[in-house]
Amino acid sequence: MSKEIAHSERAHAVLSASASQRWLMCTPSVRLEEQFPDSTSDFAREGTLAHEIAELKLRKYFIEPMSQRTFNTRLNKMKKHELYQEEMLKHTDTYLEYLKGISLSLPSAPYVAVEKRINYSAYAPDGFGTVDCLMVGGDTLYVTDFKYGKGVAVSADNNSQMKLYALGAYLEYSFLYPIKTIKLAIIQPRLNSISEFDLTVKELLAWGDEMKPIAKIAFDGNGDFVPGEHCKFCRAKSKCRARAEEFSALADFTAIKPPLLTDEEVGQMLERGQHVESWVKALKDYALGQCLKGNEIPGWKAVEGRGSRSFVNQDKAFAHLKEKGIDEALLFDRVPLTVSKIEKVLKKKEFTSLLDEAGHIVKSPGKPTLAPAGDKRKSVSPDASADFS
Repeated sequence: MSKEIAHSERAHAVLSASASQRWLMCTPSVRLEEQFPDSTSDFAREGTLAHEIAELKLRKYFIEPMSQRTFNTRLNKMKKHELYQEEMLKHTDTYLEYLKGISLSLPSAPYVAVEKRINYSAYAPDGFGTVDCLMVGGDTLYVTDFKYGKGVAVSADNNSQMKLYALGAYLEYSFLYPIKTIKLAIIQPRLNSISEFDLTVKELLAWGDEMKPIAKIAFDGNGDFVPGEHCKFCRAKSKCRARAEEFSALADFTAIKPPLLTDEEVGQMLERGQHVESWVKALKDYALGQCLKGNEIPGWKAVEGRGSRSFVNQDKAFAHLKEKGIDEALLFDRVPLTVSKIEKVLKKKEFTSLLDEAGHIVKSPGKPTLAPAGDKRKSVSPDASADFS
C-alpha cells in the first residue's frame, strides 16, 4: 500500500491515531476540526516521499522477491519527484537497518507487515490507521514508526498513537501468535533519534480500557475544551475560543497588587503564555487567508509584502560584469563549512576518525535557556550559569 493511499484512508478516521494525543486531552476538538479544511505542506509531502522510499526498501528486504532492476526502476521514478533529496536514501537506510537488526536478533524469521492498515475500532469508534511496519517474533509484537521530520524528537514513551496501533495489531494477531510483550519504537534519522518503549499486553489492554470511554466522548463531540501544547496541529486552533480565552486570561495578572509580580506569578504567567506566539501566528494566517478570499477582517487587510530581487540568468550577469572589468573574486564568498556540514560530507565514521578522535573537535555547552519544569534535560547549576554571564 502506498503512503498516498494510507494518508487518504487516515483522513476518513475521525479518531485518527496520529491525532490521539489531541482528542484524548481535548475531546470536543475532533468534531470542531471538521469545520475546517484539511491542508498539507511541502514538509508533509517530503515526508510522504521518504515514507514511500522506505516502504520500497522494506518490501524488497522482507516481503517481495524483487530483482535489483525492478527496485532501481521503482526508486528512479521516486527520484524524479520535485522534493527528492539524496539524503533520503541515507535516512531510509537507517530505518531499514534498525528493522533488520530486530529481525536478525530473533531465533527465527518474524512475521513482517509494511504499511499495514490497523483497525482499533473496538476501543475507539470507527478507529483505524496505517502503521509503518510491524513484526511478530516469538511472543513479542514490534510496532515501529518512521518519522522524517526534524522539528522535534517524538518519544515512544507511552505514545498514544503507537499504543492504538499496538491495540489493533494485538486484536488481529493474538489468535495466531502468543503475544505477551509489546515493543514500540519511533525512528527519526534526521535527528539521530531512536525512541523505544516496552509494555506488557496486560498494561496495553488496561490502557485501552481506560481510554475507551474517553474515545467515545471524543467521537460524540462532547466534553470540555482543554487548550495546551496539543493544539499545535489542530485545524481549529486559529479560531478556538477556549484557546483565545486562555491567552486573554494573561491580562488578569495586570490587576494583581503590589505592582511588581512575585516569582510565583512570573512562573504562572510563563506557563499560561508559552504558546502565545504560535497562537497569534495561527490567527494571522487565518486572517490573511480570509482577506485573500475577499472576506473582511475588521481592522486588517492583505497587502503586498517586501519583494525580492534575483538574476534573470546569474551566469550571464557575472560574465557581463567580468567583461566590464569587475574582478571575479568580488563576486563570490569563500566560506568554510561548519562542523555539522563537514560531518555530513565526510560521513560519520570518517568524520570521527579524522577529526573527532584526532582532537580537532571540541563540544561547548549550550547557552542556558528556559524550559518547563517537566523538561527531561538536567537543570543548569548556578555555578555553571555564572560562566555564561
